[in-house]
Amino acid sequence: MSGWKAKRFWTTVEVVPEGAGFAITLDGRPVRTPAKAPLLLPTVAMAHAVAAEWAAQEGEVNPAAMPCTRSANAAIDKVAPQFDEVAALIAAYGETDLLCYRAEAPAALAARQAAAWDPLLDWAGGALAAPLARTAGVVPCAQDPGALARLGAAVRAQTPFQLAALHDLVAISGSLVLGLAVIAGRLTAEGAWAASRIDETWQTEQWGEDAEAVAAETLRHRDFLHAARFHGLASAAA
Repeated sequence: MSGWKAKRFWTTVEVVPEGAGFAITLDGRPVRTPAKAPLLLPTVAMAHAVAAEWAAQEGEVNPAAMPCTRSANAAIDKVAPQFDEVAALIAAYGETDLLCYRAEAPAALAARQAAAWDPLLDWAGGALAAPLARTAGVVPCAQDPGALARLGAAVRAQTPFQLAALHDLVAISGSLVLGLAVIAGRLTAEGAWAASRIDETWQTEQWGEDAEAVAAETLRHRDFLHAARFHGLASAAA
């Protein structure tokens, strides 16, 4: 037996101010999260993005076509109740940040990494007062506890909606510095994606593409760009 699938039952979708946020109503009924919490969104920009996803549904509801709704649900149902745990998980990426681990050879790859990554680590050392050590190879490199604490403070300064987006930026890229650079406007999402895939791009240049790997990378790229967009919606002025 096939699983039950929700079908569109509403005619109108509206954004309704509620308290300090914005609700989405379907024929006047407020949308709730999977955990039955009110779907209250922090900015009008995010509310309109979520409303557009509901308005675009035809026939069976397709959650895969509603990324802003899914991210908002995650922020409310998962991130907000576990804020400290999620923030700690993200901050821990600073201990083994992708940008700190360099290829020993070939020299051309090491040079490509340095050209893309050194300016970002310099930015973190200046703008965030969080200088991180660099090393060659994969042997763990101890980082200054003070620098890690300041990176953690930048993570904890996020709202639950912003943190949901930052989680994906960091987890997908493998770099806390890249995630923070995107949300600070130091780097575009596309620029950060390219910086995070230097090793993979190099391998493709040497050995050619693998169809399965390309398909997986395409999905990760899509999710990375969505996370950047969602953070922007969470940060937009009301």
